[in-house]
Amino acid sequence: MFNFTDVTEFILLGLTSYREWQVLLFVSFLLVYVITMVGNIGMILLIKVSPQLSSPMYFFLSHLSFVDVWFSSNVTPKMLENLLSETKTISYAGCLVQCFFFIALVHVEVFILAVMAFDRYMAIGNPLLYGSKMSRVVCIRLISFPYVYGFLISLAATLWTYGLYFCRKIEINHFYCADPPLIKMACAGTFVKEYTMLILAGINFVYSLNVVILPYLFILIAILWMNLAEGRCKAFSTCGSHLTAVVIFYGTLIFMYLQRPTEESVEQGKMVAVFYTTVIPMLNPMIYSLRNRDVKEAMNKVIGRTILTK
Repeated sequence: MFNFTDVTEFILLGLTSYREWQVLLFVSFLLVYVITMVGNIGMILLIKVSPQLSSPMYFFLSHLSFVDVWFSSNVTPKMLENLLSETKTISYAGCLVQCFFFIALVHVEVFILAVMAFDRYMAIGNPLLYGSKMSRVVCIRLISFPYVYGFLISLAATLWTYGLYFCRKIEINHFYCADPPLIKMACAGTFVKEYTMLILAGINFVYSLNVVILPYLFILIAILWMNLAEGRCKAFSTCGSHLTAVVIFYGTLIFMYLQRPTEESVEQGKMVAVFYTTVIPMLNPMIYSLRNRDVKEAMNKVIGRTILTK
């Protein structure tokens, strides 16, 4: 028997043990990662250089893209390395760091989506007061909360992870250091960690989801009271992109974290985790650009200026 002080590294079992599949997955995830980086960094730069994208909505969207860059970078590079490596290990310290940033960035993204819902409510429900109510100072305060809260919650959750005891098995049935498989393989110290994970995940997801749902109920009422069909279409268009991102992100996280860790749930969780760690960060820029006329117009102007300067 040995406790966590004796563990120096873990073995990440990954998605598959078949070499042929590992090569195929490496190429696929590398392509997804490149698209994710280009899409999100491109969105940040586009918002920064385009005067027409200076509204609070795009300020919050740039932070969503910023978080997606780090969210994907926290998991994907190590996953790509292990797909081609024979050892497939991660150090104990590296595992804790990965856990810390993963939990922090999940909470940051969850509450940024909630802030974006509140912003849409202010824009559609109170258009005349929108400019004064959503000033630059207010926006900075609103966006500061997800970062501060997310990293504080993550620090507490990571300390509880540090309190887990591992006895023989140091193989993590996952492609990154996630709480459910760590809890499943630990031999002691799991009670506090497991129930705090479920309670915190439940409280944070339910609270932030309510912050998303309530503004959209008021938005729906405001849209129904609109007289102009064009105004309704524009409102549905701007809200549709955000609702799509919310449904995809919350759906996968609720499936992953609002159930007790078992062999079956951990195995299913790996497939779901692929979606929200690699696919969702890639999809977000597409969702907000393909369905948003302002972003498409700003992109065309930037491309046009680039071509003319050459």
